[in-house]
Amino acid sequence: MPRPLISALSAAVLLAGCSGFGTELRYPVPAVAPAEKVNIRFRTIEVRLVSLPEYAELSEMSTRTAEGAIETQKNLLWADDPVRSITLELARNLGLITGATVASEPWPFETFADARVEVRIEEMLSDEAGSFRLSGQYFVAANSGAVNRARLFSLTVPIPGDPGPAAMAAARGQIISDLALLIARDGLR
Repeated sequence: MPRPLISALSAAVLLAGCSGFGTELRYPVPAVAPAEKVNIRFRTIEVRLVSLPEYAELSEMSTRTAEGAIETQKNLLWADDPVRSITLELARNLGLITGATVASEPWPFETFADARVEVRIEEMLSDEAGSFRLSGQYFVAANSGAVNRARLFSLTVPIPGDPGPAAMAAARGQIISDLALLIARDGLR
C-alpha cells in the first residue's frame, strides 16, 4: 500500500476516534462485599450458567421507560458478557457468603459438587424512578437427592446517586450480591 494512502487512513482513523461519534463506553460491575456470612449444608456448589431474558443478554445496558418500553443504550455497554459475568458474580458471592468451594459450570474438579444452583432471570432492568429490579426463579439440586428446591425471587435496589451507567453497574453488583445471600439463606441450608 502506498505511503500517502497509509497516512490518510491513519489520519481518518485518528479523527474518527477523536470525534466521539459512535464511541462505545464499557462499564464494569464493581464487586460488592457480602453483608453477612451464612452456614449451609454443602461443602461444594456448582453454579450453572445464568439464564437471562433476550434484552439482558445483550452487551447494551437496558432501562425501562416511563411508558413501560425496554430501551437499550447503544453506546453504553457492560464491560463483560452479561451471562458470563453474572454467573461469575453469583459464584464469587456464594463462596464469600458461605465459605464453600463454589465454581461456575463446567465444574472444574474430579468429584461432583455436593449441590448445583441454577438461576433463571425473568427481569433485569433499571427504571426511570432510580431502581434496579431483578426477578425470576432459582433451583437447588443436591447430588444426594436430600435437598431439591425451587424458589421465586423478586429483588429491588436503589440506584445510588446520579442514575447514570456507572451507578446502574453498581446497583447490578449489589442486586446479584443480594440474590446470592437469598439463595444461601433460603436454598442452601
